Amino acid sequence: MRWNIPNTLTVLRLLAAPGVPIMFLYFTRPWADWAALALFLGASITDWADGYLARLWNQQTRFGAMLDPIADKAMVIIALVVITGYSGMNPWLILPATVILFREVFVAGLREFLGAQAGLLQVTKLAKWKTTAQMVAIGVMFLGTGLTYVAHGRGPEAGGAIRWAEGAAGWATVGGLVLIWVAAALTLVTGWDYFRKALPYLKDPPK
Repeated sequence: MRWNIPNTLTVLRLLAAPGVPIMFLYFTRPWADWAALALFLGASITDWADGYLARLWNQQTRFGAMLDPIADKAMVIIALVVITGYSGMNPWLILPATVILFREVFVAGLREFLGAQAGLLQVTKLAKWKTTAQMVAIGVMFLGTGLTYVAHGRGPEAGGAIRWAEGAAGWATVGGLVLIWVAAALTLVTGWDYFRKALPYLKDPPK
């Protein structure tokens, strides 16, 4: 394994995934929401930067190719669990979140079953857009949870900021829900594409 800047960024993104819920253990709200948002956005940027730098500097490695999708999935899944909890188990969020979690587990199971043939499930351009949509949606929803907390008058920024926070929280929450449904739709499409590609390898040989 070669330690280079792209691989280091990928590892940092993986380590940032459990850091998101940890923010809510060591900071009071809404500071925890802002810290989680900043950490998530920083990690999301590395998702673009590590791949771009690896190609630019010709530093693509098997280690990076293996770890990159794992780091992405860890970031998305852990952040979705946190947001679902702090959104009061909103059913409009639970359904797309369930679709996303189910797809990630399903595709991971397909890759494990296929073993040596797992290379046919290479990441497509649509799958990259799916990941981008997920990360943008989650970032907007973290903004919404923080603003909602402020709007309820329980944060240190309360006072005169409440009226502004109420309006901004509503827009961020609705926008985040719309984006997470778009991400869930892309998730279903890419999941079906992977299943379709794997289907010939799932059939029993003729007796």
